Amino acid sequence: MTLAAVITLATILMCFGALSLTRYSPDLVLMGGLSILLLTGVIEPEQAFDGFSNPGVVTIAVLFVVVAGLKDTGSLTDLVPLLFGRPQGISASLIRLMPPVAAISAFMNNTPVVAVLIPMVNDWAKKLQIPVSKLMMPLSFAAIVGGTCSLIGTSTNLIIHGLMLNHADLTEVGLFDIAWLGVPTAAAVILVMTFGQKWLLPNRNIQTYQFSQAREYVIEMQISEDSPLIGRSIEQAGLRNLPGSYLVEINRQGRAIAAVSPDEVLQAQDQLIFTGVVDSMLELRKIRGLVPATNQVFKLDSSLQERCLLEAVVSPSCPVVGKSIKESGFRSHYNAAIIAVARNGERLKQKIGEIELRAGDTLLLETSPRFLNLYRNSSDFFLISKLDDSTPPQHEKRWIARVILGLMIGCIALQLTTVLNAAILAAAAMLISRCTTGENARNSLDWRVLITIGAAFALGEAMQSSGLAELIGSGVGNFSAGHPLWALAIIFAVTALLTSLVSNNAAAVIMFPIALAASQQLEVSFMPFAMTLMMAASASFASPIGYQTNLMVAGPGGYHFADFLRAGIPLTLVVALVTVTLAPMIWPF
Repeated sequence: MTLAAVITLATILMCFGALSLTRYSPDLVLMGGLSILLLTGVIEPEQAFDGFSNPGVVTIAVLFVVVAGLKDTGSLTDLVPLLFGRPQGISASLIRLMPPVAAISAFMNNTPVVAVLIPMVNDWAKKLQIPVSKLMMPLSFAAIVGGTCSLIGTSTNLIIHGLMLNHADLTEVGLFDIAWLGVPTAAAVILVMTFGQKWLLPNRNIQTYQFSQAREYVIEMQISEDSPLIGRSIEQAGLRNLPGSYLVEINRQGRAIAAVSPDEVLQAQDQLIFTGVVDSMLELRKIRGLVPATNQVFKLDSSLQERCLLEAVVSPSCPVVGKSIKESGFRSHYNAAIIAVARNGERLKQKIGEIELRAGDTLLLETSPRFLNLYRNSSDFFLISKLDDSTPPQHEKRWIARVILGLMIGCIALQLTTVLNAAILAAAAMLISRCTTGENARNSLDWRVLITIGAAFALGEAMQSSGLAELIGSGVGNFSAGHPLWALAIIFAVTALLTSLVSNNAAAVIMFPIALAASQQLEVSFMPFAMTLMMAASASFASPIGYQTNLMVAGPGGYHFADFLRAGIPLTLVVALVTVTLAPMIWPF
């Protein structure tokens, strides 16, 4: 073993140890490892940073922008009630949750998909009155296995495909080639989770501190003329038992309907008065066909994309104190519309325009971000704060975003262009059509994920250039006694172990040269090894640190490390059995 190989092996072991035993993020650890390899001369600067320009990494970055367009137009939010519904029982809920998530993840990068769905699934669990710990881990696992059903479904597949493109003698992978393994694997995982949830998933409710006097807003919403809610009952529209909010009454043509029945059918121009906490107010603003009853929001001097929601506490010197919202002229003076009011934990029952403002009232405002800069030091308000992710969705553009996504998938499926080119065109279309803004597109990029992947490429390059990959590949070939099936099983086992210890992308990049060397040593086709590598690198069920989506659901689900071991080990064995059995049958050695 050469000195370069020794340094590379020591660096990789140090990275694995730091990721497993410390709380340092993967991007920092792997960039540290890259720095060691660069400073010791194991790799040249061009090799160190070549991974950041890899087509797979760039494709992942561009797909974040595509998903931003879907999110900003409410394209995914609209589908949640349609796909998930109101099932009875935990197993029925998993049947409704996991297949749609897997299907969506097959065509979209699963990390942003889970990011979009976490708050929706959390609210869904509250409505169904089942522990959120029974849904969050299945959400992540469904996204993981769904991503294995297409080339663009997960960053791991794109990374391995990008590495294969660097070798002219390797066959290019089609959009749905991996589906021959991904679909049966996804079906097996969903069945195991559904019928084994009693033993695999913890029954743990997240304990949150309940304030005796929570800050409750009163907000008045109206059913628009073209609302899809018209003709639906309160129950069917999903407006009953909303988490954190309560429907006080409906005003219909001057007649007040109190103690609203869940069977009450909604009509156009109905005015619905809700009370609830600020998070529930944000969710109400995202429901298509439900708009603020005050027409002041339509008179603001800013486009819908430029607006956000802010909270502002009224001071005694504010000129609106002692006046009703209707007569205060608040919108004309501040270019901001009051859409809800909170007052000392009281439940205000007046219509929004009739509320007489007092000092200390907290106002929920729809305005532009400039309001914060203009009035943060004003004596009119004690405090002003901007609410995150509060831009109202552009529901009227949701079909544009969906058509763009469909065209991108169609171009890739028909091989009209490369995955990267199709993603770039889709991202450009999202920006040109204003489905998302440049600022939102920039904010959508998860730089930690991109840096982790780029740095992992450098480790893989060091393994190859130092001869370490060939040495380990020869060891795999020798240990398997020259039998390709045993070599395939070993590659799966080692990759699955690495992906649980570090990350899926790092494991894929590190194991790629080893798998390639093993296939060359055995003088067999690399395709079954490549497909096995894609499946094994995504078989990250047994650890929260191995996959980004596992980390994302660990907090909302209230999971412990042992929870992932209990559910993840059986699922990893299921994926291994399906992969190692089918891969050589579909792509013969």
